[in-house]
Amino acid sequence: MRGTQFAELSAFVAVAEQKSFTRAAQSLGISTATLSQAIRSLEDGLGVRLLNRTTRSVGLTAVGERLLARLRPVLDDYGAAIESINDFRDRPCGALRLTVPPPAAEFLLAPVLARFLAQYKDIRMEISAEAALQDIVAERFDAGIRVGQRVEHDMVAVRVSGDIRVIVVASPAYLARRGRPERPQDLRDHNCIRFRFPGGLLPWRFEKKGKRVEVAVEGSVITNDQTVGVRLAADGEGVFYTMDAYAQPLVDQGKLVTLLDDWLPPPDAFYLYYPSRRQNPAALQALIEFLKGDLRERSAASRAPEQVTSLKPRRER
Repeated sequence: MRGTQFAELSAFVAVAEQKSFTRAAQSLGISTATLSQAIRSLEDGLGVRLLNRTTRSVGLTAVGERLLARLRPVLDDYGAAIESINDFRDRPCGALRLTVPPPAAEFLLAPVLARFLAQYKDIRMEISAEAALQDIVAERFDAGIRVGQRVEHDMVAVRVSGDIRVIVVASPAYLARRGRPERPQDLRDHNCIRFRFPGGLLPWRFEKKGKRVEVAVEGSVITNDQTVGVRLAADGEGVFYTMDAYAQPLVDQGKLVTLLDDWLPPPDAFYLYYPSRRQNPAALQALIEFLKGDLRERSAASRAPEQVTSLKPRRER
């Protein structure tokens, strides 16, 4: 294969996956004009149109879809071959793409990322922080991080965090006005601040002695930002159901009070997950070992060590 043709094919795959000439050019480190010329040259050489372009979007033609389907395994093998060279290097290197939810980016990765990159100076990382679940194979991510119950069963999963708990909070001022709920069902009489994630509103689920309850709550505010919800609760607007990491600092300050503590669902944890395949990038293995080590350092001596298995995390109830 001619070098120019390989570059053109790589450019085509980037545009097809990013669905944008601008984003594809940025990912490849070239100008949009150069990328457009590469696509035109490829289409002229093949004698077919691969992409449909409008002022707003880029889409694949039927021929383009067929070519992309054939190219992906070839490029995956090429990438694996290049990454395998890392086995002969003193230090892992290369690019590592992760998709993570905002809480994992904020509380898990952000505090340790600089230390990881200082230890592995030849690794380049791209971190996509978004609440929507991504198909890491289709979107060509090396790995993702999610809570265990949201990891697909066919993935290899590695626990990389301590317990993540969901708590219910409200301010002392709000409780003085409206009273304290004693059972999950009492929340129907309260102003509840609801959280929207891709796919719908976060359900308010509770569990006690094997009994599970889901309460349909109502309220004056819906937000897709946990920090906004916590601030509203602290300002006395209502009751909020959230991850403990967001609310605990204000609980410690006395600005929020936890509710229904004996009804909280069992804790989960963040897992780094990736497809089960024979050869993983050395950069990914380095990140896994780093996060495992960090978890060990932060875990109490009595806590059971994390496990690395082809586990089947719980599906979302």
